[in-house]
Amino acid sequence: QVQLVESGGGSVQAGGSLTLSCAASGYSYSRHCWGWFRQVPGKEREAVADIDSDDITSYADNVKGRFTISRDNAKNTLLLQMNSLKPEDTAMYYCAVSHRYCSGIHDYEYNYWGQGTQVTVAP
Repeated sequence: QVQLVESGGGSVQAGGSLTLSCAASGYSYSRHCWGWFRQVPGKEREAVADIDSDDITSYADNVKGRFTISRDNAKNTLLLQMNSLKPEDTAMYYCAVSHRYCSGIHDYEYNYWGQGTQVTVAP
């Protein structure tokens, strides 16, 4: 079965950087959308960034210019480079993969989800 495993989370001070990774196993679709999401208790899950099979990327307005999403199809790995971190970036971060392209995608259209990795940014 397909499994997604996030790693790279941790605790940093404001202004610091972290790189998250999402390793997929048992996934070999050429058409896809890879996405990063985050969620804090009491709030809705928020889409952070995504990247499709044509390397088209999209970012939430509040992370644009600070975060960079990338992928390695050969390794089925998704990355999220996070710079200039702010306390409001603190959340559980999840990766997800869909069989479709990213344009117009909704979160319920993602087929597989990881268990998350915690990011904590101290003020």
